[in-house]
Amino acid sequence: MPNCKTVIPYHGTPQQEEELKKVIEAHKGQAGATMPVLQAAQEIFGYLPEEAQIMIAEGLDIPLSEVYGVASFYAQFSMNPKGKYRISLCLGTACYVKGAGDILAELEKKLGIKAGGITLDGKFSLDACRCIGACGLAPVMMINDQVYGRLTPDQIGPILAKYQ
Repeated sequence: MPNCKTVIPYHGTPQQEEELKKVIEAHKGQAGATMPVLQAAQEIFGYLPEEAQIMIAEGLDIPLSEVYGVASFYAQFSMNPKGKYRISLCLGTACYVKGAGDILAELEKKLGIKAGGITLDGKFSLDACRCIGACGLAPVMMINDQVYGRLTPDQIGPILAKYQ
């Protein structure tokens, strides 16, 4: 099965690229433009593909290393595409002590990817986070906006089946 190192090809559309060019042009020459342009790019593409980062660097006339540095520093940015169903598993203290590590292992096994990865069909992406804010339901995960709590590894298969 593939792992999180699987490279997903860039699938940006000409419309998305044109939209990003407009955002870049609107911010060109402004101090601190990198952050709002990166935020807009992530909104446009759903993540920050290398091609978009290059467009931003060239459009704002700044080094690509600066764009990458900002994008890789802030947790709000993702350089990996997200699946149709975005799974986020809490590995915070309350969830971890109640078995979130076993839940993660089961998710990785069932999906055939590691945390940070996306299935080849683009259906699921899997991320680990530090807190969902539902500690009383530990261990807890979200699939898009749906919260699943008090999880056990044997529940993972049936939950994923709902999204197949």
